[in-house]
Amino acid sequence: MRTIRRLIWREVLAAVAFVTIGFLALFFFFDFVEELPDVGKGVTPYRLTQALLYIALLVPNHLYELLPIAVLIGTIFVMARLAQTSEYTILRTSGLGPGRALRTLLVLGMGFTVLTFALGDYIVPVSDRAAQLLRARTQGRISIGQTGAWLKERQPDSTVNVNVGALAPDGSMESVRIFEADERGFLVALLQAPRATFGDGGWVLHQAERTRFVTPQDGTARVERTQQPQLRWETDISAEMVTVALLKPDRMSTVDLFRYIRHLEQNGQASQRYEIEFWRKLFYPLGCMVMVVLALPFAYLHFRSGGITGYVFGGVLIGISFFLLNNVFGYVGNLRNWWPWLTAAAPGLLYTALSLAAFTWLVLRR
Repeated sequence: MRTIRRLIWREVLAAVAFVTIGFLALFFFFDFVEELPDVGKGVTPYRLTQALLYIALLVPNHLYELLPIAVLIGTIFVMARLAQTSEYTILRTSGLGPGRALRTLLVLGMGFTVLTFALGDYIVPVSDRAAQLLRARTQGRISIGQTGAWLKERQPDSTVNVNVGALAPDGSMESVRIFEADERGFLVALLQAPRATFGDGGWVLHQAERTRFVTPQDGTARVERTQQPQLRWETDISAEMVTVALLKPDRMSTVDLFRYIRHLEQNGQASQRYEIEFWRKLFYPLGCMVMVVLALPFAYLHFRSGGITGYVFGGVLIGISFFLLNNVFGYVGNLRNWWPWLTAAAPGLLYTALSLAAFTWLVLRR
């Protein structure tokens, strides 16, 4: 059985590698064409070498997104080819029963699952952040919309709303505004700074201007303004939380997402979107195991000469429908306030059940 396992693993690995390289080359070409109009533009001239480096830094994210579908296409091709050439029939007569075939592919799928999780949790966040900072050196900053990102924090005697306009190429924050409200919800102070940096247990505001709205008991309200070259502001809002607010949450690691969700819950903010993304980060790598289970029934089909192409194409459509359903469940779950873990796990569970049902029917009936 060790020889049979090595044969199947070697064939599947070669097919998946070929499909993955083809997809990555295609996406590299698309990204290169998209970056060409920006070459020579920007705050500092955007050079061709910088564009190529930026595209190369996007490759890990493309690999993370494409690996499950590449596993599906590669495994379907190998299983269908073995069935068409009757090699799989010979393997079955040599002792490769349905249970062993399923376990063989699941072990391979588990390896792809570990690789996908490592890519999404360790490599993609680092490479995407480096790509965004490289891009910011030509555009001047990283921002979303016209007002930037908003965060909220509850402090002992007040509630603070923080607005960060953008992230600078050196990792500092630009156009920082901090609104402090008392327990009644009245605005009592406003901190503004054109630039702020992250420190241990707080932020350092440069050229800070503090505006206090004082309302004594006698009713004579007044406004006090003070300016300081540097002002330290104590906060638990970390650099990762600001990055999550400014960048896409699907590019962050599960640990950073978990911390950000805890921060939102502690400050009474909605965290449904980020909880769904957190659970998707956990369940998405398991899609590789779902893909190999989807591909196994193709080994038990009877192919006529030249009929393999249609089955492979049908399998690809099944894989595409899986990813479309995965995205649809994410949006619908966010709108309907479904349980985040169920929203993220439902497509995988559904397609696993369908593929196992098809596999069982083919083995028992055919």
